[in-house]
Amino acid sequence: MALDVQVQRARCIASKSCINSAPHTFSIDPTQVAVVTDASGDPDDDVVRAAEACPTGAITVYRDGIRLA
Repeated sequence: MALDVQVQRARCIASKSCINSAPHTFSIDPTQVAVVTDASGDPDDDVVRAAEACPTGAITVYRDGIRLA
């Protein structure tokens, strides 16, 4: 099943660590906040790694209602 990837916009500082780990899943919008462009754009492990790398913990990843990161 597909991942549910969420970004808490108020916590994002646009460090771009998510883009370094999963460049096809995340991008930075014009307001300098990370957004999910395609939750299935990168391998699941890379998306989880991106969430874990976020310095503010702004990214959460779920599968089937279970939090992975």
